[in-house]
Amino acid sequence: MKLATYKDGSRDGQLVVVSRDLGTAHYATGIASKLQQALDDWGFISPQLQDLYDQLNSGRARHAFPFDPAQCMAPLPRAYQWADGSAYINHVELVRKARNSEVPESFYTDPLMYQGGSDDFIGPRDDVVVPSEAMGIDFEAEIAVITGDVKMGTSADQALDGIRLVMIANDVSLRNLIPAELAKGFGFFQSKPATAFGPVAVTLDELGDAWDHGRVNLTVQSTWNGRKVGMCDAGPEMTFHFGQLIAHVAKTRNLRAGSIIGSGTVSNKGITDANGRTEWPKGYSCIAEKRCIETIQDGKPSTDFMKFGDTIRIEVKGKDGASIFGAIDQTIAAPEASA
Repeated sequence: MKLATYKDGSRDGQLVVVSRDLGTAHYATGIASKLQQALDDWGFISPQLQDLYDQLNSGRARHAFPFDPAQCMAPLPRAYQWADGSAYINHVELVRKARNSEVPESFYTDPLMYQGGSDDFIGPRDDVVVPSEAMGIDFEAEIAVITGDVKMGTSADQALDGIRLVMIANDVSLRNLIPAELAKGFGFFQSKPATAFGPVAVTLDELGDAWDHGRVNLTVQSTWNGRKVGMCDAGPEMTFHFGQLIAHVAKTRNLRAGSIIGSGTVSNKGITDANGRTEWPKGYSCIAEKRCIETIQDGKPSTDFMKFGDTIRIEVKGKDGASIFGAIDQTIAAPEASA
């Protein structure tokens, strides 16, 4: 099934069930008013939501209405936890190679993760409001999952059973703030503003055989200012699958229902030609990676970060060409413009 949260003026919005084709929706009133409520009692509530989903898809839902992504908050508008990984080691390799440094061996066996802010996510059509262009505004196209309760010390395979929903994310980054923050030794903080998520979160069965033991074998499309810049495969080159990422978080703590775990920037390896030049035909899922590619190829970056008025669209389509999660479609805005 597919679930979304509609804006209603409150912090947590109203839970709606969305049809498979993203054409119609129905309020989940009487079953669960908020997504967190459903996650807290998933075994009891999810079958009822599934029944409503089946009615919606068959045209039998009596109070269905046209689905409007512009009315959506993030599927889970605020979460108990947002932990983002760097599951695609190629992304790390590119960054390190661009500055002529080696990737530590531990990076291939132990996932990189950071704890992000989870009290204020932004919706799929909301502006990305940033105080200044000088901060180095960047998008990051990612896959994310929402978990149920996961016990401390769970194994990677057991952790997969804790996944309730899958969605797409734009993990906005302010690149020019990152070096100073990392130099302090405590990691990201102001350089990672509010994250955006796609219109709908979907259960694993909606992915069919594209869900492969913790990986999503589909293409993440990134379109910047109307130009498609990334067609990156999310599955094959994901070094750490979602079970491993969840188990990493749960090594020393319990995860409660409503925790969100991100994949990090979806990234694919380049192809080296007979002349020794490497090209990246699948493009990129963040501008920082494009700048690293330019540095490797030409000795310096030539692509600027985002400016006010820029747009970014992130979407994943199934093998039938239909959008699975809906699209993140956002504009970068100054605070006064947004107000």
